[in-house]
Amino acid sequence: MRLGHRDHIPESLRGGVIALGNFDGFHLGHQRVVAEAVEWARSMNRPAIVATFDPHPVRHFAPHVPPFRLTGLDQREELFRQAGADAMLVFNFDDDLAAMSAHGFIHDLLGIHIGAAGVVTGEDFTFGKGRGGNIHVLQEVGAGCGIETRAIGPVGEGGQTVSSSRIRDALKAGDCDIATRLLTRAFTVRGTVIHGDKRGRDLGYPTANIAMGAYLRPRFGIYAVTGRVVSSGQMLQGAANLGVRPSFDPPVELLEPYFFDFDGDLYAEELDIAFHHFLRPEARFDDMGALIAQMERDCEEARNLLGAAS
Repeated sequence: MRLGHRDHIPESLRGGVIALGNFDGFHLGHQRVVAEAVEWARSMNRPAIVATFDPHPVRHFAPHVPPFRLTGLDQREELFRQAGADAMLVFNFDDDLAAMSAHGFIHDLLGIHIGAAGVVTGEDFTFGKGRGGNIHVLQEVGAGCGIETRAIGPVGEGGQTVSSSRIRDALKAGDCDIATRLLTRAFTVRGTVIHGDKRGRDLGYPTANIAMGAYLRPRFGIYAVTGRVVSSGQMLQGAANLGVRPSFDPPVELLEPYFFDFDGDLYAEELDIAFHHFLRPEARFDDMGALIAQMERDCEEARNLLGAAS
């Protein structure tokens, strides 16, 4: 079940335990927060709710920053459900929510409106107008509202703290291995297949063109990817170009996966494209024969890498 923070809260979800955070990416650290909330809720026979913010507060306060999302709302909802949550609560981040004090957020929203019995969040989580709320404010004000609070400390991996920023940095460097370890799955873009200029088909490599939208842009280049057709669950393997296609004019930013041994119509289908291995940066080819030869090599390398991982 998905609810907005202004929606009526069903009685079946009142008195629940809330995992509170942005949870973009739902990485190892986020998973630890949600696991604590789910375990706590189950021990008291209460519902477990994961609360997230959309749009991300950074997008609200700084709309000019480049896209940085690691997961869309639909993806987060699925991940939260798989982690044991009974519902996802979306704090729709707008001017009104941005202007709400930390006390009001706890007392009016978490307490009166949502009826939370417990809240689990990370030690460094901040909220409320001017970031006036932190774990200590949550514990103090929450106690007066009948809300118990638990804090989860940083989760480490490889001698460093797991964070969404670390994952973004890895992806921007083309390091899929680090991103996959921290996320516990490959970074995945969900998007709808749109019509392109058919250049891939003309070259013998028809692609499923997807706009990146609000997602972070990993390093531009060629990747070994897997695809999943959301409506059917069909799994595909392939190689994808992410970038502006420097061999063609005009430059158009697209994610263009080519799927091996597939001959079907994917237009208007929603796909999950998972980035497993970075193969090479984008390059300009003035000779189409050289481009096709390179694409053949890319596909062979992608097949080998995906075959070894499967």
